Amino acid sequence: MLRPASFSLFQALLCASFAAPAAAADDYPNRPIRLIVPFAPGGGTDINARILSDPIGKTLGQTIVIDNRPGAGSSIGSDIAAKSVPDGYTLLLGTISLTINPAVYKKLPFDAQRDLIPITQVSDQPSILVVHPSLPAKTFQDFIALARAQSGKVTFGSAGHGTGSHLATTLLMLNINAEGIHVPFKGTGPALNALLSNELTIYMSTFASALPHVKSERLRPYAVTTSYRAGPLPDVPTLQESGMKDFEYAAWYGMFAPAGTPRHIIDKVYKATVGALESPMVKRLYIEQGLNAKPNTPAQFAEYMASEKKKWASVVRRANIQQL
Repeated sequence: MLRPASFSLFQALLCASFAAPAAAADDYPNRPIRLIVPFAPGGGTDINARILSDPIGKTLGQTIVIDNRPGAGSSIGSDIAAKSVPDGYTLLLGTISLTINPAVYKKLPFDAQRDLIPITQVSDQPSILVVHPSLPAKTFQDFIALARAQSGKVTFGSAGHGTGSHLATTLLMLNINAEGIHVPFKGTGPALNALLSNELTIYMSTFASALPHVKSERLRPYAVTTSYRAGPLPDVPTLQESGMKDFEYAAWYGMFAPAGTPRHIIDKVYKATVGALESPMVKRLYIEQGLNAKPNTPAQFAEYMASEKKKWASVVRRANIQQL
């Protein structure tokens, strides 16, 4: 039996043991946070991370350390994030590939919907449909007529098998009832070079990459792939305006945490990220990179991801795209 003094000490220790986790939770974050970027430096995901890391870090009061982990269409870095300790000290800047890869790869080491918590979408970037100026088809409607007349002969490039540009152009060809020959490249740069050399019929490029060539008139723009026109090229219509009802494609980026991360930590990161996206500095840097801030709630982001996963799985099935 505990004596009165001993019992008082026991109560104090018991209370301290329950209070410690609460105190630890309340002071999050108390050390630097790792932000995994599942692509190499210099790409759209890395640009997003470097724009956002400083303002988010200042709000949270800690340094955000960017950790580039490229490979396997973002699956290597995403898997590292998904299997990290869910304590808020490892986050992921994920992309549209999280909803494309399940349809393209036969087996993945993680399940994005099960193993990751969507915190908020941060941005998206339109693509632009471009052709060589020598192509007789002057408008997108002219291209539709050409593609149908030469079905099975038109070539379209992509940044690689199973990438967003591959699936989005495939969906476009399905919607205009024409067959095209897919020519995959190792990235947007090589694909654009092939188009500039008139070795392809058409390419759906990331907006920022094609913009200099459009401005110099080395490429002819047909339309942007989002539902809204792009600020730097206000006279270029959208595909919807060009007759493709309901067609929309944008490369998107979002903030994620490993499943099991406490709700209050998700809320802190969410508020810090949305606050950064609303800052004039971030908006200015985004405009310069052809990016659009797209914050939403965790629930809205989860719903959007589910719809994107369903959409791209349908494209892979309809077009009989080979799984890797």
